[in-house]
Amino acid sequence: MCFGFAVVAQNKEISEAEAYIRKGDSQNLSKYFGNTVELNFDGKKQNYSRNQAEFVMKDFFSKNPPRPDGFESYHRGQPNTNLSFSIVKYDSKNGAFRVFMKLKNQQGKYFIDALDFIRE
Repeated sequence: MCFGFAVVAQNKEISEAEAYIRKGDSQNLSKYFGNTVELNFDGKKQNYSRNQAEFVMKDFFSKNPPRPDGFESYHRGQPNTNLSFSIVKYDSKNGAFRVFMKLKNQQGKYFIDALDFIRE
């Protein structure tokens, strides 16, 4: 029963985080960031604090605003109870990106550990 609850929780958290990516909403997306977040934009990786990551994502979304109906969920997975991931397509006015989101379980709640934006 406890495992079932964890799966439901991670699905809710992934769905909500994906919705904020779809909208280009860095403020609400940051609620799902861990204490540190690895952000990768076309191979340029860097670790940020939660607050720094929010501003980096705000800048990214302002430079790459989402297109209406330009979002597609490709795959979700949970290789173990401590790790979850999602792969989506984020279509912006400046091109499309494949987004890999990795979440880690911390005390029963999943937080975004890494976001990779790879231009398609």
